[in-house]
Amino acid sequence: MDARLQRRIQRYGWDKAASAYEAGWRESLAPVQVKLLDLANARPGERVLDLACGTGLISLPLAEAVGSRGRVVATDISGEMIERVCHAAIASGLTQLTAVRADAEILDMVPEASVDMVTCSLGLMYVADPTKAMTEVLRVLKVGGRAVFSVWGERANCGWADIFPIVDAQVKSQVCPLFFRLGTGSTLAEEMTSVGFANVDSVRLDYKLPYKDDSAALVAAFAGGPVALAYDRFDAATRDATHRDYLASISRFRTPQGYRIPGEFVVCRGTKQV
Repeated sequence: MDARLQRRIQRYGWDKAASAYEAGWRESLAPVQVKLLDLANARPGERVLDLACGTGLISLPLAEAVGSRGRVVATDISGEMIERVCHAAIASGLTQLTAVRADAEILDMVPEASVDMVTCSLGLMYVADPTKAMTEVLRVLKVGGRAVFSVWGERANCGWADIFPIVDAQVKSQVCPLFFRLGTGSTLAEEMTSVGFANVDSVRLDYKLPYKDDSAALVAAFAGGPVALAYDRFDAATRDATHRDYLASISRFRTPQGYRIPGEFVVCRGTKQV
């Protein structure tokens, strides 16, 4: 796919998803967010860049960790997401957190060798050229600085993955044709190493994503997720049909307590040596 088209799809798609994102994903993604923050180990006074920040689920805890002497710059391609981070930072009194709209592949506003750490939580799958983004991360990191990335794991281990063919059967969404590539095998760690990261460590995590009922599962999959732009174009009949197909695809994961949908994640940490 043309990179410019991919960026436009991501920008306007996540603008559509912004209002439903936390309702759909905050609880489900909490374990992988905690793991990323643990590996990041942000310290007081550090300068941190959080890429593809979404609504700030990683950015805000990072800002708390670096304290008033530190600084966190959160970026996202979606202006709607950035507005939400800005409001949350003000509400929390986190003056050390700044949010700006930016493409993860083009970090011109960040000087070379100026940050101690870069994070990207479940965002690299949507970037048109992840290798270019990782190269930019290396550029802005100080020597000895670290990067921590998380991505979804292998397709077969993510029970919600049928959402893509279900939506594509109605309209070609072109959301992320290689969505699961970085989470397959050791791909993410290998690509980090190939662009120049050292001491790359990788952790694979398995969780059950909790949704209390059909409505909660549908909000996450459609209104608050990567297919939100395509979903917004559906008429009522098409929405009903895709809802039925998706619920059928996850029916085996229903329990008396609601859905417990398998989800796999990969979290990688690397450092800049030179």
